[in-house]
Amino acid sequence: MNYSLRQLRVFVTVAQAKSFSRAGEIIGLSQSAVSHSVKELELQTGVRLLDRTTREVVLTEAGQQLAARLERILDELSTTLRDVGRVGQQLSGTVRVAASQTISAHLIPHCIAQSNHQYPEIKFVLHDRPQQWVLESIRQGEVDFGIVIDPGAATDLECETVLSEPFLLLCRDDHPFAGRDSVRWHDLQHQRLVLQDYASGSRPLIDAALAGFSVEANIVQEIGHPATLFPMVESGIGISVLPALALPLPQGHHLRVLRLTPVVERQLMLVRRKNRSLSTAAQALWDVVRQQAGELTAGRVRDPLYQK
Repeated sequence: MNYSLRQLRVFVTVAQAKSFSRAGEIIGLSQSAVSHSVKELELQTGVRLLDRTTREVVLTEAGQQLAARLERILDELSTTLRDVGRVGQQLSGTVRVAASQTISAHLIPHCIAQSNHQYPEIKFVLHDRPQQWVLESIRQGEVDFGIVIDPGAATDLECETVLSEPFLLLCRDDHPFAGRDSVRWHDLQHQRLVLQDYASGSRPLIDAALAGFSVEANIVQEIGHPATLFPMVESGIGISVLPALALPLPQGHHLRVLRLTPVVERQLMLVRRKNRSLSTAAQALWDVVRQQAGELTAGRVRDPLYQK
């Protein structure tokens, strides 16, 4: 049987008002539409629900039983829908966010602090993992969303760029490059390079830049954690190319950071599963990350390192 919620509500209203015309006024339907709806319900149930006279509408025994039960059911349904609506609007609960190590160390702490300030009832849970793990956890629904370096063609993901930033050169302060304002990519020819490994989303972009500028890379070390770049370079093992988000330099260092020209940028993106809605709480934190990334961009405007 194919009952509609509208038919059931019309019938209950008629039973309460004991009149087709009054029920129509309450619901906002014509008397004929109310009568037709009740007749359809009677046809589908196979029983007579109302006895109609010229002056009143009287419930049959079957109609009395149905009306009594439907009133409770429809009241419960309305309460349930209101409760669901409130849950959907709640700025509370747990939101799980995944990000790579560099992003986690330098952007996410500000996002968590701002979230705690704006939405104290939302628990911001960070999963600090390599980029491929982040992407897979998004696809599997293990996290609400992630922040990654541009993953390229990913038709199953919805991506929003929130930050564009340049790659920079890191060297010791006694390196021949240290006295310059900037270094050309081509100057990296035959230089000893210390780079992050392929767990980093930045590495394919650095490889592409080196190849694009016809640089024969002399990679002497590949490391997993971006913080390891600093002691590696300071020890004289080599120089490095690193994203701006890896800054600031550690205290007491003997290092220099220089512009690389032409400027090559990476894009940081908010990523979630395509065609999957975020909860209200997750959407709120998505907006917090976007806002913090925008403030970081605005703070770099006057810094010579970020001039194109």
